[in-house]
Amino acid sequence: MLKTSEVMQCYYVTGDADFVLVVTAVDMSDYEEFTKRFFFENTNVRKFTTLVVMNRVNSGLPYR
Repeated sequence: MLKTSEVMQCYYVTGDADFVLVVTAVDMSDYEEFTKRFFFENTNVRKFTTLVVMNRVNSGLPYR
């Protein structure tokens, strides 16, 4: 994920998922191509869930 231009942020998390990725794509076809390359063709990925941003409320990541 470090060398993948589509991945803006990658978090190793606890709970129902192992990782959370924030991915950018030009359109859904572009995103589908990303999922084919990194999820469907990877035998280590058993399942994934997609959440699509409908509207940006806040995108700042301030440090405190």
